[in-house]
Amino acid sequence: MSWVILIIAGLLEVVGVNGIQRFSQGNRISGLIVMVLGFSASLFLLGVAMGSIPLGVSYAVWTGMGTVGSVILGIVLYGDSASVKRIFYVSLIVVAVIGLRLVTA
Repeated sequence: MSWVILIIAGLLEVVGVNGIQRFSQGNRISGLIVMVLGFSASLFLLGVAMGSIPLGVSYAVWTGMGTVGSVILGIVLYGDSASVKRIFYVSLIVVAVIGLRLVTA
């Protein structure tokens, strides 16, 4: 169950990052609300998951999910580059997160 909570925390981190982008594009109030709610819920759930997943693993998975999710969000919603090199390096993060899950009891 802790891994499900950690995955939700990672997804909510992406929501918070989307709030930052919205805020920076001039949607001040809605961006601020999305940012604060997304990051607050994400950090709370990260703390819950750390109750049974080691700190280093849970934080690495959480930040990896946030990074990959933010890159995907940028490509899909904000027109960021989807170059082969960029996708390759993001896929390395995905492989590392999966690897951490596989080697963690």
